[in-house]
Amino acid sequence: MSTPRPRFATVVFDVDSTLADIEGIDWLAQQRDETIARECADLTARAMAGEIPIDAVYVRRLQAIAPTATELDALGDAYRRAIVPGAAALIASLQQAGVIVHLVSGGLRAAILPLAIECGILPAHVHAVDVRVDDQATYTQLDGPQPLATQAGKAMVLAALQVPRPSVIIGDGATDAAARPSVDAFIAYTGVARRDAVVAAADAEAPDYTVLRSLLFESVD
Repeated sequence: MSTPRPRFATVVFDVDSTLADIEGIDWLAQQRDETIARECADLTARAMAGEIPIDAVYVRRLQAIAPTATELDALGDAYRRAIVPGAAALIASLQQAGVIVHLVSGGLRAAILPLAIECGILPAHVHAVDVRVDDQATYTQLDGPQPLATQAGKAMVLAALQVPRPSVIIGDGATDAAARPSVDAFIAYTGVARRDAVVAAADAEAPDYTVLRSLLFESVD
């Protein structure tokens, strides 16, 4: 009987539309009126497809929504409910096999942490965007320099982490594809959203977590 062996020493997951089947910023926008929700969804789609850099839309969306602390907590619950089937089990299998798992996301870190805990990922391995409260008790400002609010942020963060190799990043968007120079492989996860330009930049495509598992593990005698 063959025993699965991990192909990578480090596996890096995106969060929105990869580990969870929602886009966090769009979920927050849906708590506002239809105009804001539609505008934010359009900006997110264009940025993830690589049509415009995420730098150009990040703060613009945040300021349009102006989320409260209560809404960030609610988003954290929404992320936990939206975990893609098979994701938590795959992460557990990777960690049991000694693989290091990181989350690298352009989402809001405070809201992503509950999902990470649900999946057994250490907070120190969660890399996302920190925001700070303003005078209106809303979160419309970045908390200092935030590389992951930029197009090249994931590549920068992964290069700085110097994770054990070989390494792979898994995600659905242009910012994940842009991180390819800092890892050994990029797998486009297309189970939530499929973008042709992102798939074209990938080393492989995973339409679900069964296929993704086969790409991350190999069977040996």
